[in-house]
Amino acid sequence: MISDVGFIGLGLMGLGFVERLVAQGYTVVGTDLKPEARAAAERLGARTVGSAAEVAAAADHVLICVTTPAAVDAVVRGEDGILSARCRAGLVVVDHSTTDVPLTLEIDQALAGAGIGFVDAPVSGGPPAARDGTLAIMAGGRNEDFARVAPILSGLGRATLMGGVGAGQATKLVNQSLVLTNYCVIAEAFRLAEAFGVDAAKIPEALETGHAGSNLLKTLMPRLAAEDFAPTGYARQVLKDLEMLHSATKDLPLAMPMAGQALTLFRLHVAAGHADEDGCSIVKMYPKA
Repeated sequence: MISDVGFIGLGLMGLGFVERLVAQGYTVVGTDLKPEARAAAERLGARTVGSAAEVAAAADHVLICVTTPAAVDAVVRGEDGILSARCRAGLVVVDHSTTDVPLTLEIDQALAGAGIGFVDAPVSGGPPAARDGTLAIMAGGRNEDFARVAPILSGLGRATLMGGVGAGQATKLVNQSLVLTNYCVIAEAFRLAEAFGVDAAKIPEALETGHAGSNLLKTLMPRLAAEDFAPTGYARQVLKDLEMLHSATKDLPLAMPMAGQALTLFRLHVAAGHADEDGCSIVKMYPKA
């Protein structure tokens, strides 16, 4: 049976989700603080309302994709949040945002107290993968809650249940340690190719079958060659995630020098005024030869 799906957070990622859900035949009801975001979702075929509570009251399951932990908390526990709604029986909330593990556990406890299921399910792949249904979805939660939303998640990408609540966000930390440091590594490699007069746009093809080939290389290197910094994700969000990674690991007996260097570079980059450019604009921190 096709579910009514609620979606909270209609930014770059959220609109990709909505487009995919509508294409799969779901009735989508969504909300966002920005009127222009709601209008964009309506153009894709969703119905929009004014609050998270209204979304929760109208849906079988609710997906969230917002940009900060504070926004996740407000969506769930704030005024006109999900917990203030009269929800349908069996509702499961899925949080696709990248947030911290302690807050994730608090959110789960609050929802469980109201009889609402919860899955933390951050994603990787960006808006194009959301639209195409090819996201990597890292999930944490109870088996029964995951099973209820698995048909929805399977249409959005590959969903892997990594463990109990919080395991999804912990896995996203691993993902970010790989991806966000590679933004810097690929930018460095781009400048190297440029210095030797190599056509950097052809690097992904040349390296594809070797160990250096990757999805991120294929995505970023042509954009760097074209100086295309239009955001599919924002540099400020990369910085937020690196700060979160630093906070989550600073009291652990771990050495993470690469992540620490990426954090420093993105702090400088955002401070220089590039917050609303794509994360690949970090190449501007590397002088041309």
